[in-house]
Amino acid sequence: MAVSNNITACVTFMVLLCTVPIAATGVWLASRHGGEGCARLARWPVAALGALLLLVALTGFLGAYRNRKGLLACYLFAMAALITLLLALLVAAFVVAHDSGAYAVPGRAYEDYRLEGYSPWLRRYVAGDPDRWEGIRACVTGSGTCRKLAMDRSFIVPEQFYMTHLSPIESGCCKPPTACGFAYVSPTAWSGPAANPAADADCAAWSNDPGQLCYSCGSCKAGVLGELREQWRRASVALLAATVALIFVYVVGCCAFRNAQTEDMFRRYKWGNNY
Repeated sequence: MAVSNNITACVTFMVLLCTVPIAATGVWLASRHGGEGCARLARWPVAALGALLLLVALTGFLGAYRNRKGLLACYLFAMAALITLLLALLVAAFVVAHDSGAYAVPGRAYEDYRLEGYSPWLRRYVAGDPDRWEGIRACVTGSGTCRKLAMDRSFIVPEQFYMTHLSPIESGCCKPPTACGFAYVSPTAWSGPAANPAADADCAAWSNDPGQLCYSCGSCKAGVLGELREQWRRASVALLAATVALIFVYVVGCCAFRNAQTEDMFRRYKWGNNY
């Protein structure tokens, strides 16, 4: 039984170390700067969950190392709750990262973005609440993403820009949709009128004004969701690994708790027989 508890203590200590990247993932999500950090969806809960994992893993380590029934019981109960929360976060991450509004454009290295490619829940997140979108839009505008793109002097001819890999926000917010048929002047300046204005509703929303650009376009909302999707795809890898590890450790913790109960009953029985 002592060997089993020592093994459990080692395993829970390994989990204690593994929870550090989980907490770091949450902090990374919550501290994103620039345009990619404007849509904050369930970021601090991930960081809080990582901190709880640290606390619970420490409790489990102490309970297994010292063979304390009370600590092990708290550890097992908290671990069950955290596993449930992790599964819920995994479902949310799958919803966020599964659908994509990106679509390839012939003759372009970058992709264009449309809201219709994302789930209805995500579309409501950016388009269903005007006040929320105004806050996100102000954040994207203030991030300077489009200003930095406009200051890039490496695009001498249009073909150089066409062969550039743009971020979702750069593609969706800083330029008009390719289907509109505007003529390239600079990354954030396009001459018109649009050759095919009926191809996309965003064609009429485009403006060469640096304060307007395509910030009111559906493609900009889709670009913000594209950034959000990329972040959650990375975070979901850590969440999945944490869930698998926690389920394994939960089973081992149950065994350790049963061993602690058995040892306690054996001690009581032996104590009673001696007296």
